[in-house]
Amino acid sequence: MTTLRDFQAEIQQAQSRALAKQPARAAVKDTNADRRSAVSAGGNLPSQSADSAPSSVEEDDILNFLLSGDYESARNSLASLLTRWRGECIFRIGARPPTSTLFSEEPLDNASGWTGMSLAEDHIGKAILGIEKVVVDIGAKMSVLFRTDGSHPRAVLLLRLPPVDIASTPEVRCAVVGNVDSGKSTTLGVLTRGTLDDGRGRARVALFRHKHELETGRTSSVGMEILGFTPSGAPVLPGRADGQEPDTVRHDKLGWEDIAARSAKIISFSDLAGHERYLKTTLYGLTSGAPSCVILMVGGNAGLIGMSKEHLAITLALNVPIIVCITKVDMTPLNVLSETLKQVTKILKSPGCRKMPVFVKSTEIVTELVGVFAQNKICPIFRLSNVTGEGLDYLRTFLNLLPPSEYDGETFAVDHPLEYSITEVWSVPYVGTVVNGILNSGRVKTGDAILFGPDANGHFQSTVIRSMQRKRADVFSAEAGQSVSLALKRVKRVSVRKGMVIVHKSDAPPGATRRFEGQVLILYHNTTMQPNYQAMLHCGAVRQTVRIVSLDHPQGLLRTGDRATVVFEFISHPEFIKVGMKLLFREGKTKASRIYTCNYHSRDTDNNSQGLGVITRLLG
Repeated sequence: MTTLRDFQAEIQQAQSRALAKQPARAAVKDTNADRRSAVSAGGNLPSQSADSAPSSVEEDDILNFLLSGDYESARNSLASLLTRWRGECIFRIGARPPTSTLFSEEPLDNASGWTGMSLAEDHIGKAILGIEKVVVDIGAKMSVLFRTDGSHPRAVLLLRLPPVDIASTPEVRCAVVGNVDSGKSTTLGVLTRGTLDDGRGRARVALFRHKHELETGRTSSVGMEILGFTPSGAPVLPGRADGQEPDTVRHDKLGWEDIAARSAKIISFSDLAGHERYLKTTLYGLTSGAPSCVILMVGGNAGLIGMSKEHLAITLALNVPIIVCITKVDMTPLNVLSETLKQVTKILKSPGCRKMPVFVKSTEIVTELVGVFAQNKICPIFRLSNVTGEGLDYLRTFLNLLPPSEYDGETFAVDHPLEYSITEVWSVPYVGTVVNGILNSGRVKTGDAILFGPDANGHFQSTVIRSMQRKRADVFSAEAGQSVSLALKRVKRVSVRKGMVIVHKSDAPPGATRRFEGQVLILYHNTTMQPNYQAMLHCGAVRQTVRIVSLDHPQGLLRTGDRATVVFEFISHPEFIKVGMKLLFREGKTKASRIYTCNYHSRDTDNNSQGLGVITRLLG
């Protein structure tokens, strides 16, 4: 029986083969290194890997320059380093502890496996002063993330260049999921407002968008919040009015344009619904928002229950890195909290997840985790209290150090034709029709002639981009990986829908697809799937009911754990899809959830099914 992990590996291979057939995309790896020029010029910088830290050899060379007094060579090396790492890097001074020992919370003093150049305490202090002096000449900012003395003196610094403008400010997209009453909105309210909660949900009030959300305290839509960080790493928070009590909630929140103007990095949160009634909305937010990571909120007093397991299963199926936050630790009895931690650890280590849980208890663990957790199947676990503030500083530091979403050159290629996925549509007075979405590839600027579609007949319509905004601030251009809003000229609101794409106007418009073929794995189904079976398909920003036309399974039907080549057909209208796109389809109402391991399922479900796949061929 095919396991989920094996099938995900095959999906990655299929996506790589699809990308290799596109010459422009295949050349991205070779051109990324030349896309960004000098730091002072404010141009484009090369693609950044997940770990935004230089090698130990580069660090040792710069430290030797500083300790010997050669500030000119140190300045040139740091400038080259920041240029290569797109204006931000984590710089380590002194010996570096073995990560296995650090993550397991074992004593470090007598541990073996230390790397890096060992320095005395006075040399570390001299090196920090030297770097601070050098980065000022470059125009960057330095902040000390971590410093300790003892048998192994060491320090970790954050070096960051201010962005040239809002259009070039890096962004990290995070989706926040979890069961009802797990503290999702409250945690975001505390993070973005800077004021602790009163234990009764006061911090979440400013995040709600609808009247019924205020009345019930439950999020029913995809709420968007942003948290900015300055070049020195401090969070951008609203100021407190004169005479205002320190614990008063800051309802005078900064506008998005103000936050973007003061920030060197922006964290965009998608506050997704936790109630089972809104699972379709939550799933759409996960598939269309292209998050760099998913933050799973787990109430310390309740554990991993209900929709939390469903959200974890979907995140694993989509192969998105996971961060777990255990909330309400201040009000949870110690024995209950201990059971919750054991439960979360057991589930993360189970065959269905295969994640290594690491409890974050220091800033040093944060700095070592942030660059490796996604690649090494590590799951950071934060213990939070929105009332006392426990663990919030570690979470803010972790978010501050995450690599930006648009720096993923494998997913977002600038040197490829424009492709923009529409995820939201509005009609703004005195402006007209406005769409929001993510640039999957290419560049776009104000005044470009574009095509949007497909419509119900599979056709594309032409228009012009009237204006453009990013984080509600006016910009004039955007490139792959960025989330921007576009005002379309002379387009009616009813002519645009979610799931459409925008491409540059050309003589050969892209085609729409009604039938396509895909390799699928049935994660769970309580009976069988046969031709004419219908389910809701999620493929990027596309969300539509599909019908199984045919399948190549020897038995002519599919059960849990089966995989096959299936031909799907959209029920309502054709869509713009491509070979190599990942798809997720589901049907039915979830009453209780389970971890999809293809060999274990809890049987408390009612008419529910879920499948994962990849598009292999378009049939027209």
